[in-house]
Amino acid sequence: MESSATLIAPPQAAAREYGVTRPISTAGPTEADIQMNIELEKFLVEEAGVYESKEEATKGEEVLQRIEQIVKDWVKQLTRSRGYTEQMVEDANALIFTFGSYRLGVHDPGDEIEMLCVGPSYVNQEEDFFFILQNILAEMEEVTELQPLPDAHIPVMKFKFDGVPIDLLYASISLLVVPEDLDISDASLLYDVDKHTIRSLNCCRAADQILKLVPNVEHFCTTLRCLKFWAKRRGVYSNVIGFLGGVDWAILVARVCQLYPNAVPSMLVSRFFRVYTQWRWPNPVMLCAIEEDELGFSVWDPRKNPHDRTHHMPIITPAYPCMNSSYNVSQSTLRVMVEQFQYSNNICEKVELFKAEWCALFEPYLFFESYKNYLQVDIVAADVDDLRAWKGCVESHLSQLTLMIERDTLGMLQCHPYPREYVDTNKQCAHSAFFMGLQKKQGEKIEGQQFDIRGTVDEFRHSVNMYMFWNPGMEIYVSHVRRRLLPPYVFPDGCRPPRLSRPTAQHQADKLSRDDGEVCASGSSESSLKRKKDAYTNS
Repeated sequence: MESSATLIAPPQAAAREYGVTRPISTAGPTEADIQMNIELEKFLVEEAGVYESKEEATKGEEVLQRIEQIVKDWVKQLTRSRGYTEQMVEDANALIFTFGSYRLGVHDPGDEIEMLCVGPSYVNQEEDFFFILQNILAEMEEVTELQPLPDAHIPVMKFKFDGVPIDLLYASISLLVVPEDLDISDASLLYDVDKHTIRSLNCCRAADQILKLVPNVEHFCTTLRCLKFWAKRRGVYSNVIGFLGGVDWAILVARVCQLYPNAVPSMLVSRFFRVYTQWRWPNPVMLCAIEEDELGFSVWDPRKNPHDRTHHMPIITPAYPCMNSSYNVSQSTLRVMVEQFQYSNNICEKVELFKAEWCALFEPYLFFESYKNYLQVDIVAADVDDLRAWKGCVESHLSQLTLMIERDTLGMLQCHPYPREYVDTNKQCAHSAFFMGLQKKQGEKIEGQQFDIRGTVDEFRHSVNMYMFWNPGMEIYVSHVRRRLLPPYVFPDGCRPPRLSRPTAQHQADKLSRDDGEVCASGSSESSLKRKKDAYTNS
């Protein structure tokens, strides 16, 4: 009787409801599950390296405190310069809240710390944050690689502070004085603010809600660390170019925790792939019911909002106003993720049968062995500072390039943008490159078809070149490259691996290319055409 009680949650625990449906199973771990969990956690600590050292954690806390003092001083300085009373200057305040991986307790070594600065109503984003505070930071010795992105979906200031990467957002709330005990979860803070402020505030509000909506925070955190590491190894961790970002993975993991409330992390990882291999997209993933509110903000609702019907993989944030955080996912990137879920589900089944080790789940994805055709996007600038800003602009447009190719080929040409940049160190100028795998839609009878996307590429280049901070030397080149002509710098140690006469099991599992058809993709500009010619004659 005692052993069975350990496997099934007691009635009072089961009565606690998490999520929008009842759990799939309330069973706890078997002895085999506990052993597999020990092995998984050992792998995460000893081989994956996903935990910060004590020194790294301490430094992060110190940087947080330092930045909070900087923004407090900044607000007091602005208050005094605008002629407010000495009492107002004394009361003037700003607060720093963390969100994302840092707030959720799954911060990896080297990850950026995501912060939100909340300031009073008279301190605005456009001039005060992205001009005055930016200049203050630019003059500080501790601050390097400062990159303001005021036109992003959620405006952000990126920089490193004493070597620690920081993403800093700003929200101006409808209060003259920001109290030290401000409750960020209070919906009244959303009153009389613009859409950018709502998005910024909801980064923190969503993180707090996620932690409240999982049955076991410790198991959630371990599982999320594992899935973040997996997503990066398999090339599907990037909200910017059309895959999923931190909040998306957190919500997906939290939903599985709700469906298996008494499972340990090893079980949750396995169930994660089982659940999302079978998920019928575009049915949304939600941690709680979507609530309407008297403030009247639009929430995600495909019945009322036509644009919401176009979302391919809706993952809904749990804080009001509920939004789809995976709006960048396209048909092509959804296809890639589903294939990766299926691939990893097969491995987890073998692990549970003791026919595979956990390390097999985290094998790197062989992107440059998986397609016959690639789109190469080269980004160059006069110096590294210009390249950092220019690259950020181009990268933020790559998800649009995927959508444009799908549109112009009627979905017949599928894209796989890869969320990693590559650098040709032999170039004289500052350089970065991104790659996109191309293949025709599987199951279509279009043998020998040529896909001419030169017009699409020109449209993409034109949209990128509208960048308002463009400087001389900022250029972009887009060209079609066959697998055998890929540049050496994309391979480990800059050496092209020999072609194997018999593909490895990993290669066979990952292989996505079929008869891809012909692709004509270089832009019509003289420099782009010359680049394509050189690529074929010099290789």
